[in-house]
Amino acid sequence: MQNSYPMTITEKIFALHSGKDYVKAGDLIEAKIDIALANDITGPIAIDVFHKIGVNEVFDKSKVVLVPDHFVPNKDIKSAQQAKILRDFVNNQKLIHKFDVGTMGIEHALLPECGIVTAGDLVIGADSHTCTYGALGAFSTGVGSTDLGCAMASGSTWFKVPSAIKVVFNGKLNKYVTAKDLILHLIGDIGVDGALYKTLEFCGDAIKELDMDGRFTICNMAIEAGAKNGIIEPDEKTIEYLKDHFNEEYSKLPKLLKSDEGAIYEKVVEYDVSKIEPTVAYPHLPENTHTISEAIKDSIKINQVVIGSCTNGRLEDMKMAAEILKDKKVHPDVRLIVFPATQDIILKSIELGYYQTLIKAGAAISTPTCGPCLGGHCGILADGEVCVSTTNRNFVGRMGHINSKIYLASPYVAAASAVLGRLGSPEEL
Repeated sequence: MQNSYPMTITEKIFALHSGKDYVKAGDLIEAKIDIALANDITGPIAIDVFHKIGVNEVFDKSKVVLVPDHFVPNKDIKSAQQAKILRDFVNNQKLIHKFDVGTMGIEHALLPECGIVTAGDLVIGADSHTCTYGALGAFSTGVGSTDLGCAMASGSTWFKVPSAIKVVFNGKLNKYVTAKDLILHLIGDIGVDGALYKTLEFCGDAIKELDMDGRFTICNMAIEAGAKNGIIEPDEKTIEYLKDHFNEEYSKLPKLLKSDEGAIYEKVVEYDVSKIEPTVAYPHLPENTHTISEAIKDSIKINQVVIGSCTNGRLEDMKMAAEILKDKKVHPDVRLIVFPATQDIILKSIELGYYQTLIKAGAAISTPTCGPCLGGHCGILADGEVCVSTTNRNFVGRMGHINSKIYLASPYVAAASAVLGRLGSPEEL
């Protein structure tokens, strides 16, 4: 992209999708979208808006993606009706991408895995964790169901171009420190509103060393700092991932974009990851972070551990959990629930022996669903219960009763805690 105005990768994506030579932070633009995404909670509202507009067809049958994942398999009649609305719309509109029980997964793991999202895309989704796809070098963000319904009809929507914060993670990760610990450390430092309506652009040696699963985790939780989007410039690891997953010929992929030298950032935040310990977010905000050393001293007894979600339900997360639980048993007072994010991750976990290890340890393994994460089904917490979870939010009542407590952690810490019966470290086993 040739221009005289240096831009960040996010600004370049906006410029390309709005037909402009350049854009800058604060600009109001109308941009074409590559993917419009919704699930079984937000989709029915968007579909109702779409019908009220009065158009007969979506703007592109290959670019509207509806994934039933929050209450699926359906837990009651109401959730079954929600899923049916999606199913009927997909069939009536003859949408290219069709997901249901047995083929679906958690949306933000499913779309990259199926090659639906790629580098340079502009993606909107009626779910706040749509920012996950920034790991591929795409701009992706959550929107309201009304905005999504309109975009399903028009193929475009309005944006205010966000200013950017560059987050540099340099150094070598300590043992048992993961991408989850890096993003929790950042949120603990800048707060849940520290990047409000801004781009969080992640870079540095430690980011380059992360595999794609780790990068998805970091971008997934950008919203927990209030960010409009999280994004990582594509590199060789991104290219290899896209080659393995993209549905079209790789030669058709858009140009891989990078931020220009001299691009304007609101600020730059730098961390030496060698100084970061495994990190835990205490109730009731992701910013309430403590090191694992502090958590061990607090001796927090737990009732449940959840490993999975759009944040940490990928293959590498299953590997971490199995590594810790091999030849060990879940504490008799703890329920361990594991829910891989897609069917493909389930298959690979079986092939690699992770499932056998987890089940022998005493874990209950679920089909792909968002259920436990949002307190919907498959793991509701009762009054006073305490959970260590690899999910992304620990708000009051997020996973069940308003008097329950949630501690956010990596799969390593979660698995170790399941064995110890309290919040603890793999180093203790």
